[in-house]
Amino acid sequence: MVVILLAFGCPVKAIVAALSLDERAVSDWQERAAKQSRQVHEHLVERERDLREVQCDELRVKMQGKIVWVATAIWTQTRLFLGGEVSLSHDRYLITRLIRRVRLSALKLPLLIVTDGLRTYKTAIGHIFREKVASIGRGRRRLSEWVEINYAQVIKRYKERRVVEVERRVVKDSQEMVESLRHKASEESFIKTSFVEGLNATFRQRLSRFVRRTRALAKRTETIEEAMWLFGSIYNFCTPHESLRICIVKDQQKHYVQRTPAMASDITDHVWSVKELMQYRVPPERWKPQKKRGRPSIALINTIQRWGNQ
Repeated sequence: MVVILLAFGCPVKAIVAALSLDERAVSDWQERAAKQSRQVHEHLVERERDLREVQCDELRVKMQGKIVWVATAIWTQTRLFLGGEVSLSHDRYLITRLIRRVRLSALKLPLLIVTDGLRTYKTAIGHIFREKVASIGRGRRRLSEWVEINYAQVIKRYKERRVVEVERRVVKDSQEMVESLRHKASEESFIKTSFVEGLNATFRQRLSRFVRRTRALAKRTETIEEAMWLFGSIYNFCTPHESLRICIVKDQQKHYVQRTPAMASDITDHVWSVKELMQYRVPPERWKPQKKRGRPSIALINTIQRWGNQ
């Protein structure tokens, strides 16, 4: 119950006052729940899929005495939260880490990435979406950029805090390829970033620390990161999305089947409860031998033969 209240933006002090709990216990539960949510996300979500279109955006969050930036990515077709990164600076390191998370979930198929007008995205996409090519002779293998990557920008111009002009620009590849991917990912053909902006708006609506003007300011960057992973996993696995529901006609009556982004992405077949999310057992990582210089010992060779293929 405490985890659900935290995911819906209830302040810690309100939970302590209502349930007569220790504030340190609630903070510890939040940290453990966020760690569990991140492990589930990395195990189930970060797998290679045919994404077709991904939208990325940044969120400015105010903290006590400083500003923190939250970069998020969403799979347009299924509204799946692909992950996010938190940083004190709005620079290329933040964007590069976000694009690296998108790369973990993308198959080597035609992919369209839509962002705002930040120039850092173009550099990060060209740096991350590369692979080694076959080389002749000695030396390090050369890295070649994916041919299937398409990149478009949506640049909004404001006047007196209102959008007065929207420019859609295809930065990489042709307009025909971008429109083809848009038709496959969504019914609308024009380029936009409304899905990831809607996700960020949901972040601000649910979490009090993400609100533009609030008294519930976070003191630590880790608190913002914990809230992001906790809400992101509950959004993926436990929250049905209205645009993802399926209409089924039975006995001449319409019935709607609610689906979560994880169900639409074929990760699960039912709506998870928060208890199921918290109790999901993530298997340990596959054992890998430690890299050392020189010739491996006989004991290490025997260990690799015993555990390396399991």
